Formats: sequence, structure tokens, C-alpha cells
Amino acid sequence: MKTLRKDFPIFKQKINGHPLIYFDNAATSQKPQTVIDALSRFYLEQNNNIHRSVYAFGEQATTLYEDARASVADFINAQTDEVVFTKGTTEGINFIASTWATQHLKKGDEILLTEMEHHSNLVPWQQLAHTHGVQLKFIPVLPDGTLDLKKLPQLITKKTKLVAVVHVSNALGTRNDIETIIQAAQAAGARVLIDAAQSAPHQKIDVKKIKCDFLVFSGHKMLGPTGIGVLFIKKELHDQVNPYQFGGGMIYEADFHHATFLDAPHKFEAGTPPIAQAIGLGAAIDYFNKHISFDELQKHEAALCAQLINGLVPYKKITILGPIEQLKKSGHLMSFAIDGIHAHDVAAHLSNYGICVRAGHHCAQPLAKKLDVTASVRVSFYLYNSEQEVEKLLEAITLLHIK
Repeated sequence: MKTLRKDFPIFKQKINGHPLIYFDNAATSQKPQTVIDALSRFYLEQNNNIHRSVYAFGEQATTLYEDARASVADFINAQTDEVVFTKGTTEGINFIASTWATQHLKKGDEILLTEMEHHSNLVPWQQLAHTHGVQLKFIPVLPDGTLDLKKLPQLITKKTKLVAVVHVSNALGTRNDIETIIQAAQAAGARVLIDAAQSAPHQKIDVKKIKCDFLVFSGHKMLGPTGIGVLFIKKELHDQVNPYQFGGGMIYEADFHHATFLDAPHKFEAGTPPIAQAIGLGAAIDYFNKHISFDELQKHEAALCAQLINGLVPYKKITILGPIEQLKKSGHLMSFAIDGIHAHDVAAHLSNYGICVRAGHHCAQPLAKKLDVTASVRVSFYLYNSEQEVEKLLEAITLLHIK
């Protein structure tokens, strides 16, 4: 991992005279030069629309776009036609809420979530509950930041039609046992959506192995550009999901009163898609395949988590959130709060030393309320972070003069 940092040009700069230390990877990751080059090359040499041109120059862009889809499919062990490009995790969840869920759920049906969901996997279902009379239920979060899965038998009923859960919490770093949740859901005949925004960049995802129905993640959190995401829809459900939008590129045949649609994935990608962004994501996956072992990445990130946690434990005024032992073994992010100092003030202090962290409720406000935490500081790691950077963070925290 130590040799890969040179591939990221953003780290050549300094912040307030200090080397840039970027610990906000759960929000977005930095980009290697190869991804930046892929984006530039497309606009400089290959820029064209796709699926419409029969001239060679236009067909080149189509090939690059569909090659990126094939790379994503291989990355998560899906079939190519099961991969739909979106603009991010949020759109992927809204896609399913607005199509499959709207079509198949009715008043009295139940959706099971967890109490640690990001707003992106909460608010769309709230809106569906308001409009369709669907009931939301929640797997409780225990004081240690893990889910109370013992409650599953009473939470999943014959009325449960969808279970939508986060794989790894963006606020606590908790890695949830989605295999157990999926088995329980499917035994009851419910469909399952997995929010993999915080897991796909850090561990191998195999959709065939975990047997989920829908899965979503974002390219910008895994070395790719912003504006590109992935929605996996299991093939057997393609005929049960209506198009999310309507327009060019997804029509098989149309007259003045009716239209029929192409097969998936094209029926789900109306209009001009994020072509350059998809190609950039393909380049990011190529970088992963060439340079990164997920096993080594997890060990590297967990070691940094353990180093930081061990450095914070002696402070009586610091509360570490989430399952500490799990984070030390397999985490890539951790959050903490300091008694008497607002998280925003801590983040501003660290910024003076070129250290970038996230502060707030991390778009999981109901979870923060349950934990009785107004705001927390989140430190999230990736492949280019180092032990020396963690030491710099701990040194900066000592300057807050807390005990």
C-alpha cells in the first residue's frame, strides 16, 4: 500500500503549510492519475454519444461505455445486464423506491430497515410510507453499535416485502451480518436491497454469493469520478421493475400513443448517460484489479483504526462510538466525540494542520439522536493513508489540551 500513494497527484499539495492528510474517504476518495487520464482522454480524443452512431468514432465511445459495465459486472460477480449505471447510491435507492416498490407494495405491507441507515436509505422509504401506507420497522442498534439481530424473528413477518439495510455504517463503521439478514428475509419471501456504499470500496462483493435482489454503491468512494453509481438488479426481477425515467436510448418501438422498451439494462438508462464517468469508474476498477488486494487493504485499514483507537482510549473525555473490537479487526472508519468540544471545532482545529476529517451527524441523524450524540468526528481511511498520518492526527489532538 505504501507505494501506491505516489499515484495520487492531489497529495503533492500542502494545506496551511502542512502535507495534506486526507481522512474523509467515507465521503469521497481521491483519484489516481490513471482515472484522471481516462476522463481527460475521453474528452480530448473519444468524446461522443453512445448507442446511436454507426460511424466508427461514435462506436468507440459505445464500446468504452459497455466495457466499463462489463468491468463492474465482473467486479461484483454479476451478469452484465444486471448492472445499471446511475449517478450514485442515492439515485439507486430512489430508483427502486420509485419503481419496484411503488409497483409492488401496498397499504399494510412492511419494509424493514435498521436504526443506523444513512438518510439515503431512510427518507425514500419514509416517502413511500406516506404515499402508500407502508409501515416501516427497524432493527435496533445496541449500545455497542451493532445490530440486535436476535429481534429478526419478530421483526420479519409475512407482511415484510422488502428489507433494505446498510452493509457498513458510514457513521459507526459497523460491519453488519448481511448474510444472516438476507437469509431471514428471503425465508419470509421478502426482497433485499443492500446499501454497499461503504463496503464495495473496501471488500470483495459477490452478489451471487450473498444472494441479494438489489445492491447499490457509488463510484466516487472507490477511486472513480463523481456522478456515477451502480445499481444491481437481479435478472429474474427485470420484468418486475419499470423504467425509472423515459426518453431516448431506452425505446424499442414507439408511435404517437404507445411505446415499448429495450431489455435491461438499457430500458433503465434513459437519455444520455454519464458516459465519461462510467469510463472513469472502469479505469478505477482496472486500478483495483492491477494494484489492490482486498485482504491486504482490509488489514491496512484495520491497523490504522486500531492505532487511532488505542491512541484515543486514554482520554477520559473522548467517547469512541461503534464496536471497538470489530473496528480494530476489520474497520475502515471510526467516529468519536469529545466532551465539552463540538465536533465542528475539532475538525476546524485539525484543518489548521492539513488534516481533513468529517464532523456532524453524517447523514444519519436518527442514529445520532438514539446514541445521544449531537455530532461526532469521523476519521475514515483508505489505501493511501499511513501510520505516520495517524500519529500526526494524535499529535494535533493533544494540542486541544483535553484529559
